[in-house]
Amino acid sequence: MKADNVAPDVPPASLNPEKDPDKWVTKDEPMTGPQRSYLQTLCREAGEEFNQQWTKAEASKKIDELQEKTGRGNAGTPES
Repeated sequence: MKADNVAPDVPPASLNPEKDPDKWVTKDEPMTGPQRSYLQTLCREAGEEFNQQWTKAEASKKIDELQEKTGRGNAGTPES
């Protein structure tokens, strides 16, 4: 499906589904600067310890986990 043919109500994330971090070619590389910064914030908010040694894949999974824990990941959707 080309982006030109997408209905306006289709969220961009559905056009580019996320790949499992464990399957990333770069999964074992050090986390990126933006990951580091956001994780430091999420860890502080969640009361968890930040690990300087997380890889890109580990950081991505931890971001997902901490977004859920802190409520940052539900983008305004009510919890069930």
